[in-house]
Amino acid sequence: MKILPLDCLATFFEEAKRSGVFELYYIDLSTGLRRGELLGLKWSDIDLKKGIICVQRQILRQNGAVVEAPLKTKNSYRNIAIGTDTIELLRQMKQQSTSEYVFPSPTGDPISPDSVLHMLQRVLKRAGLEKIPFHSLRHTFSVMALQNGVDIKTLSAMLGHYSAGFTLDTYAHVTTDMQAKAANTVSSFLSGAIP
Repeated sequence: MKILPLDCLATFFEEAKRSGVFELYYIDLSTGLRRGELLGLKWSDIDLKKGIICVQRQILRQNGAVVEAPLKTKNSYRNIAIGTDTIELLRQMKQQSTSEYVFPSPTGDPISPDSVLHMLQRVLKRAGLEKIPFHSLRHTFSVMALQNGVDIKTLSAMLGHYSAGFTLDTYAHVTTDMQAKAANTVSSFLSGAIP
C-alpha cells in the first residue's frame, strides 16, 4: 500500500497550489473520499454550518461517458464530519462557484475521473515525488487519522467500510506500529515507577 509520504505533504500542497488543484487534493486528504465520491460532491451535499458532508453519489466513466452513479454499497452512503480548515476552504470555494458540483469541469459538468488521476501524476512529478495511484490519497488520510488517535471504528465509518474489522485488516501495519509505540510508552512508564 503506497501513501503520500507525510514529510512531503508541504511540497505536494505547494505544487498543487501552483497547478491550480490544491482544493481538490486538500479536500480528499482531509476526508478520505474515494475519487468518484469526491467528484460527485454537490454543494447541496455540504452543510457548512454543521461541518458535514453527505456522500450520496459517485462519478464514473461508463461506456465512454462521464456519468453520475449510485454508490457501490449501502455503507458508502454516509455523513462525514469535516474540520474547520476544510469548512473554511469550502466556504471560499462556494463563493466563487457557478456549478452545482464542488469540483466541476470547465463546462460546469462533473470532471472525468481519469483527468484527476492525470493531474495528480503531473503534480507529483513536478513536486519531485514518486507516482502513486489516486486511491493512495485515501490511504494517506487513513494512516494520518490512525497515527493521530482516531479510533478504528470511527475511521471505518468515515471511509464507508462495511466493518471495522475490514478497516483493521487493511491498516494492520499502521496499528501494529502504534501497538509497539504504546507498549514502549507503558514500559517506560512502568520502569520509571520502579524504586
